[in-house]
Amino acid sequence: MTMSQSSVATKEISESNEVEVGRLPFKELIKRIGPGIILTGVVIGPGAITTAAMLGSKYGYSLLWILIPIAFMGISFLLTTYRVTLLTGMPSIHAIRHFYGSFAAKVVGVATFISCVFFTIGNISGTGAGMNLLFGINWKLGALIMLSVLVYCYFSKNVYSKVEKVSMICILGLICAFYATLFKTGGPDVSAAVNGLTNWYFPVGSFVMALGFISTNASITTGLYGTYLSGEKKWKKEDLFNGAMLTDAIAHILGVVLVSGAIVLVGAIVLNANQTVIQTPTQMADMLVPFMGNAAKYTMGIALLAAAFSSLLGNTHRAVVLLNAGFNKPTGLEEKSVRWGSFIVLAISVVVSFSYGGSPIQLIYLANLATAVATPVAGFFLCLLLCRKDVNKGFKQPKLLQTCMIISYIFTVFLSILALTEVIKKIM
Repeated sequence: MTMSQSSVATKEISESNEVEVGRLPFKELIKRIGPGIILTGVVIGPGAITTAAMLGSKYGYSLLWILIPIAFMGISFLLTTYRVTLLTGMPSIHAIRHFYGSFAAKVVGVATFISCVFFTIGNISGTGAGMNLLFGINWKLGALIMLSVLVYCYFSKNVYSKVEKVSMICILGLICAFYATLFKTGGPDVSAAVNGLTNWYFPVGSFVMALGFISTNASITTGLYGTYLSGEKKWKKEDLFNGAMLTDAIAHILGVVLVSGAIVLVGAIVLNANQTVIQTPTQMADMLVPFMGNAAKYTMGIALLAAAFSSLLGNTHRAVVLLNAGFNKPTGLEEKSVRWGSFIVLAISVVVSFSYGGSPIQLIYLANLATAVATPVAGFFLCLLLCRKDVNKGFKQPKLLQTCMIISYIFTVFLSILALTEVIKKIM
């Protein structure tokens, strides 16, 4: 979007008055859902599965309460980015460029790009871990096989619809596998689960793992990318008031909490009793043994492979789209620069991933933790945009959303500082 187009969009909004828009029927709202489902598929990758499993296996039910701020923050981030986009007529980073200049946009674009590249590194390791469990082959060879399939998808047509369908299938499959295991094990200890949800504290040494879990499941980068996907879905300003935007945000975070919550619970039930420290794909598969028996490693292999592939398909595009947005370049999923840029990001991520000498599970966790780099930068500008009078001119100030967004941002930055302090202490 050019500067002149941005000015026109802003002028049209400034001169408009908030109009009462009827709420869409439930069936129509379901049809309008799209970006949130793709974003859930991007979020629920091997990193989310790994950190959730580690959280449950190491700390049991103690950190179950984190799902509550994740839901709070996830909806706040999405509603903020969606609102900014629908009111200004510009995706989030374009809006940052318009109101705060090209330097700010470039900084946000680079920060979110770096975050997504780390996420891609973790996803590559996830595909390898899945192939290792399924076929017993070296995880790097398995990753290369799946990456060749992924490259084909990059250069095929109708990318958006394919990503949307694959994401939906993977999410449903993950929910079924882990909830079936929960049922087979007799479910969680109700008293311990309630205690874990109501007692908000961080066990000693848990800051870093908690940050990795939160940065995956409730990410500013997710919301930023959603504003570009909403263009693919042909959303309009009316969707801000007819329930479409809120429904999409709820659908996204509901999928995230259902999957991540189930994995934390399974990890707590199956692995925490033995104090299992997850370091290999086989140990991940042990979570499903109570329900799947000998087939557990194949089921976990499919889960890791499907989640990684779905997340890779969306995340590499996300990295390039956000970087292009920062430098005012084309952001459409069908653009050649996005497709070839995704291929380059994938190639670089492969080199980094394959250079790591340890377990792919450990690499997934480390890469997942590094994705938190984008939130302090992008979140700052989004808070500013949401509170601007000219952005909200002609509309009621969203005081509740503003409060929720600021609280979410402060909480994330605070946790990032605590986690960084913990890492520095270990290094020292």
